[in-house]
Amino acid sequence: MSDHLEKGISVLTITRHGLEIARTIKRNLKGVQIYSPSKFNDTDSGIIWFTEQTSKVVQNLFKSSRALICIFSLGAVIRLISPYIGDKKTDPAIIVIDDKANFVISALSGHLGGANSMAEQIATFFPNAKPVITTAADVNETIAVDLVGREYGWEIENYENITRVSAMMVNEEKIGVYQDIGQREWYKGKLPPNVFRVESLEEIKASEFKGGLIISERVITDPHILGKSVIYRPKSLVVGVGLHWDTSKYIISEGIRALMQKNDLSLKSIRNISTLKREKEITGLQEFSSDYGIPIQMFGKQELASISVPNPSEIVNKFEGTYSVAESSAILSSRGDLIIPKLKLPPNLTIAVARVRFD
Repeated sequence: MSDHLEKGISVLTITRHGLEIARTIKRNLKGVQIYSPSKFNDTDSGIIWFTEQTSKVVQNLFKSSRALICIFSLGAVIRLISPYIGDKKTDPAIIVIDDKANFVISALSGHLGGANSMAEQIATFFPNAKPVITTAADVNETIAVDLVGREYGWEIENYENITRVSAMMVNEEKIGVYQDIGQREWYKGKLPPNVFRVESLEEIKASEFKGGLIISERVITDPHILGKSVIYRPKSLVVGVGLHWDTSKYIISEGIRALMQKNDLSLKSIRNISTLKREKEITGLQEFSSDYGIPIQMFGKQELASISVPNPSEIVNKFEGTYSVAESSAILSSRGDLIIPKLKLPPNLTIAVARVRFD
């Protein structure tokens, strides 16, 4: 299981047997916090002994946990969590375990929340436990549409199509897959018999394909394709920037957005920003990074100077000690090829874009 799922895992038990099950889970998983009624308090300082009603504890843990493991009946768990269920993008993974650890049930957020994989892992901690997984993609051993590329950090652009295309997948309707960028090994093994790779986006429009999976950095505007497909954005682009210490967040944002739009590239495919490492932090760049959730990678002058670029600048070298910042940092960070040479946006911003090499 990935590390991010092993942080913020809450285990809630309301019986003595459940408390021992909880301790077993904690011994085998990182980041687990156990919650148990104070009447069972045995001075274990690693457990939070609560006096409130269980319903109140569930309310708090549902909102604050990445995953909530409940060691009591499924029916009780459903009643307790039902007022707080939102959507699959934000709800925590909910796992339900019976008082003898016979069944480990993935009850909510099986895919995006990681409850399915967590249930399978926890079941291995107990000799007679069976994981209970009911999501159709897993039962039918087909593609889980909402998980495609997740391990590589791909973003889904249009969640509203997930449910419909997932239904097509499990009902074995014909689905086309178009991919022009990103990791090719996103699906291990042979594709299901109802899924076919295509060489162009136009093929997705054919009536024989009821749905599509599109893996691309390109902006897609065709309404027919958009209406029947789920679009995934691999992190395939690095945006190199040269800027002054006072370049504002607004200037950076508008410049990058305009350049991406002009070249029909998705902002969601930006893996990171790259630039020159400076003694003083550039506030505008840090604010942009925080607002968009795009990390920054910085390089020293000597590192950048070692990179051959198509548009070296004497002026840049005079002030920065290297002949290029935007182009050289983008190439260095991506370990790939420059696809958009530097564009100067007066008075204080230069942008270039390189494509990540995936092989």
